[in-house]
Amino acid sequence: MERRKFTREFKLEAVKLIKERGVSYVRAAQDLGVHQSVLRTWVKGFEADPQQSFPGHGQMKPEQLEITRLKREVIKLKAERDILKKAAAYFAKEST
Repeated sequence: MERRKFTREFKLEAVKLIKERGVSYVRAAQDLGVHQSVLRTWVKGFEADPQQSFPGHGQMKPEQLEITRLKREVIKLKAERDILKKAAAYFAKEST
């Protein structure tokens, strides 16, 4: 069974249905064909950051992109540091 995917517009409309029109989670879940917990997650996500909620299609929020970039940089810098440590040890051993 393949996982269902919903567009950003669909999620925003579902959130509006609950927040603005006052429809209960149970009723909205039945009408939209999604589980109540999914609707609650969408509402919480929207309330946390309305502008960046539901980026879709594998896109990440700017903060997540920056964290990913920094993690890659840390890995690269650790590798460079290890190479320099080995080189320093080699030259120190050679000079004695």
